[in-house]
Amino acid sequence: MSVEIKVPQVGESITEVTISEWFKKDGDYVELDEIICELESDKASFELNAEAAGVLKIKAQEGETVEIGAVICEIDTAEGVDSKSEEHTETSKSSEEQQEKEKAVPGADVAAAPSVAEAGGVIEMRVPEVGESITEVTLASWIKQDGDYVELDENIADIDSDKASFELPAEANGILRPVAQEGDVLEIGALICKIEVTDKAVEAPKDKPAPETTAKQSSTDENYAKGHPSPAAAKILSEKGILPDSVAGSGVGGRITKQDAAAAKAPEADEMPQVASTPAGSRQQRREKMSSLRKTIARRLVAAKNETAMLTTFNEVDMKPIMDIRSKYKEKFKDKKEVGLGFMSFFTKAVCMALQEWPAVNATLDEQEIVYNDFCDISIAVSSPRGLVVPVIRNAESLSFEGIEKEVVRLATKARDGKLTIEEMTGGTFTITNGGIFGSMLSTPIINQPQSAILGMHNIVERPVAVNGEIVIRPIMYVAVSYDHRIIDGRESVSFLYRVKEFLEDPTRMLVGI
Repeated sequence: MSVEIKVPQVGESITEVTISEWFKKDGDYVELDEIICELESDKASFELNAEAAGVLKIKAQEGETVEIGAVICEIDTAEGVDSKSEEHTETSKSSEEQQEKEKAVPGADVAAAPSVAEAGGVIEMRVPEVGESITEVTLASWIKQDGDYVELDENIADIDSDKASFELPAEANGILRPVAQEGDVLEIGALICKIEVTDKAVEAPKDKPAPETTAKQSSTDENYAKGHPSPAAAKILSEKGILPDSVAGSGVGGRITKQDAAAAKAPEADEMPQVASTPAGSRQQRREKMSSLRKTIARRLVAAKNETAMLTTFNEVDMKPIMDIRSKYKEKFKDKKEVGLGFMSFFTKAVCMALQEWPAVNATLDEQEIVYNDFCDISIAVSSPRGLVVPVIRNAESLSFEGIEKEVVRLATKARDGKLTIEEMTGGTFTITNGGIFGSMLSTPIINQPQSAILGMHNIVERPVAVNGEIVIRPIMYVAVSYDHRIIDGRESVSFLYRVKEFLEDPTRMLVGI
């Protein structure tokens, strides 16, 4: 029997959807309620669940636009049962045959060399659940190679999601047999490798010399690996402008790993090797597949523009008082606190105090309710080699200048090394982004949903301003707050930003709380 699955009603006024991605292939067996594809409308994205267990028969392809109520696929429940039964039967036969062979040769396990089967068989390792809402990962690099002996819990690969990077530990002692290749995009639960379980590396018999072809192949593999970066390492080196020839690889056979690339430093300008430039008038093009992180960034930014009533208000800050404090105390601060005194601690402290006075700016919208937060979890936008990430400083309102600066350094370092965890990037209540470090004079930052507001910092430029009736030159920074007008009124957003301005232009206010 076949069950037809039709495009469901996904919202008022929506008459059609586009199939953005099939998570299962035609002919795959699916379980009841398993997510099989993703649909996109002009307002949001939706996941489609299987309405029965069986074999999937796809009727509409990725990229097609289909109307509400149209048949998108069928599930053959009878074929699914037959496939499962045959699979079970074959497994049973295989097990029985193995048992018969073991009975037919008693004592063979004592006389023969230890085999993989005797040590426990083969373990299939699959992509683990790495965080809520993450459906796929990218295999960034293999730390261990095909045929290597690995130990339980030893890291064997790096995997990237759209939010963070993770290390994949071995699930047993044995010989690694990769199934997926570096750069592959894999669904959660997909087979990534196998481990032939054994307590120690199996050595070749000493009375039989290794074939000459094997030795040549090994030599060839080693020569290829030496100085050759993994796909993830190659991307990082490219972004840094570093040639692989100048990096020593620590991987198998001298292969350049992602860690090697992250630690590599760009050579000085006078030491930069001459790279052949593109000929004048060239019209060359190149295409690169969007990373999972970049696709997620794109989707969320568009959603923020489409799903919020976003508005931006501006002001300017005279940075001279803060710059005077830094000039006077930064050396002593660094010697005593073992961390630099930057602008971020002043801005974070000012934002936290202003948020407590204007709680709507620190709130979130949950369907028909506004959730007010009595704490300030400040998200700090950081540019990493993989793209924009936004780690969170928890309870920033309770931290000192020292505590804020140390958290900023810790999170920024982990972001550059690709070591941020999901927990460190979720749950913020307000975001600060600093485009000024790239030279931005003014911008309208986009809200980091589900938050309701974001503060944009910009570059500091000496400008003529009027002070006490006189024209003076002062270091001025333009600041901007984008906010969701559904929750935050103009009075609240403007007052919040002006309060931040007051704290920054007279930092002693933050000490006495006025």
